[in-house]
Amino acid sequence: MDIEKKIWPEFFEGILSGDKTFEIRLGDFECRRGDRLVLREYDPRTKEYTGRKIEKTVTYVAKLNDMSNKRFWSEEEIKKYGFQVIGFG
Repeated sequence: MDIEKKIWPEFFEGILSGDKTFEIRLGDFECRRGDRLVLREYDPRTKEYTGRKIEKTVTYVAKLNDMSNKRFWSEEEIKKYGFQVIGFG
């Protein structure tokens, strides 16, 4: 299955360079090993997509419920969905 998500430029660059081989995402969608993660670069300042994208095959998914990062998601969303760590190759 293809899963398309926004990704901010600094995280996009880490994946592009090969330094970042995982994603931590709100667990509000199903993601399984073998799925294709399509990450579209999104600039939060301009609120527009840049046109760049990266496609990665999911190799690992770990679901979590006790992390606190209110930068990207509200406390309500975190409590409802938890997080997932997505590894890709």
